Amino acid sequence: MEMRRLLISDSLAPACAQILRSAGIEVTESPGLSPEDLRSCIPDYDGLIVRSATKVTSDVLTAGTRLKVVGRAGTGVDNVDVDAATKNGIIVMNTPTGNSISAAELTCGLLLSLSRQIPQAASSMKQGRWDRKKYMGSELHGKTLGILGLGRIGKEVAIRMQSFQMKTIGYDPIIPPEVTAEFGVQQFPLEEIWRQCDYITVHTPLLPSTTGLIDDAAFSKCRRGVQVINCARGGIIDEAALLRALESGQCGGAGLDVFTEEPPRDRALIDHPLVISLPHLGASTHEAQNRCGEEIALQIVDLVKERALVGAVNAPALTKAFSAETRPWIRLGEALGRLLHSLLPDVRGEVHVTTAGGALKNCGSFLCSAVAIGLLQNADKKVNLVNSCFFAKEVGIQVTSRCSLDSAETRLEVSGGGLSVIGGLSGDTPGLIQIGHSHFRCPVSLNGTVLLWTGETNLPKLVDVLAAAGSRLQTFHVSEGYSVAEISAPLSDLSALGSCLQITLPA
Repeated sequence: MEMRRLLISDSLAPACAQILRSAGIEVTESPGLSPEDLRSCIPDYDGLIVRSATKVTSDVLTAGTRLKVVGRAGTGVDNVDVDAATKNGIIVMNTPTGNSISAAELTCGLLLSLSRQIPQAASSMKQGRWDRKKYMGSELHGKTLGILGLGRIGKEVAIRMQSFQMKTIGYDPIIPPEVTAEFGVQQFPLEEIWRQCDYITVHTPLLPSTTGLIDDAAFSKCRRGVQVINCARGGIIDEAALLRALESGQCGGAGLDVFTEEPPRDRALIDHPLVISLPHLGASTHEAQNRCGEEIALQIVDLVKERALVGAVNAPALTKAFSAETRPWIRLGEALGRLLHSLLPDVRGEVHVTTAGGALKNCGSFLCSAVAIGLLQNADKKVNLVNSCFFAKEVGIQVTSRCSLDSAETRLEVSGGGLSVIGGLSGDTPGLIQIGHSHFRCPVSLNGTVLLWTGETNLPKLVDVLAAAGSRLQTFHVSEGYSVAEISAPLSDLSALGSCLQITLPA
């Protein structure tokens, strides 16, 4: 991946640009660009790094014709149009661990502040009052904390609040209960969470399924006086429902670091006496900013140097593709996809990718992407491992994979439209083993240009045509039903060779 120029459009720690420059990447730091200025300059860059201020819209991604990667120095990527990035073949990556500790500590601070009304009491002192009786608080000891979202931040919150002898329960649709039990959190269905909690904190991404996760219905099932904290994303707690619960006494307090609109124009929640509100400070520590800036820079350098792909949001399958062992198999997958497309140009429906052998046991996902690239060889779009399966679906091709461990031989089979092609590796060189029922005694090198016939081939005539065109015959393979010739250069005129297909394969 070539990465000559990269734009940093939000304020980041100096270490970010230093790491990138030391890897030979030209870096421009322009925080505060307007949307118009960003769209105007983005065509000149191969990469973009943002925090939360820059909105990476579909217009920006489409304008960025050279863009290969958008890096988010932080966890959430809701300011990046990930679907549009995928369509344009652009990798979106984040730094999922960079601000975990800072966000967790802030959450714990809000829990303590809510239980003892610390900000309100401090404010009254500054106003010259001594309101000891007014600010009667509650201990956290023995209370139950419900944690919705038990990833890195939720886990860190649980560990810290257990030191206050809080009971920690939670919900996560992805992380297994046996995993969360290891750090002291017992999982329950959401319907059972509400009624048990004295405090609830949310640590999920903002998705359609999590928008309004705590709403009127949820508050109605909670203990009266429950207190809630949101240091994740605005909108996970329904703000109108929260205000109603505060006014009715069903909710006894809220700690909010994030809002649906930032900064909020509606101040009803901010001004409410039971709400502690902050201006999105979850990642605002020197340590988190340095860590996120360094991490995103190192991730991009690893990507450019083809060492690893870490933190990919829209291409998780590709994290397994960055190794010397898997690259030849990716080339083979693309070559077999091209071959099947050449034999069946109108193939539609399901195309099956079958891996055989233990070495390819966990490779089906990115090999599907590689095969899809080959199937889309004549597409008028920028097709790569990020978006190939997406575009394949658009034209009616569903690429699926399965692994067969029955064979001792490591090989790859691509089948669709009633035809299958099978290949393997000779060293690091992709080779064709079989087309349909036609088996080649020696693998055909799928590297460069091949000519493919069905039926008999006039070999002397082929040699004469190649000599006249300035091309050479490198190898010739015959099987029952198909013949394949490897040649040194493509031919412009195939008319003298009769029923023949010319296929250009990835080098």
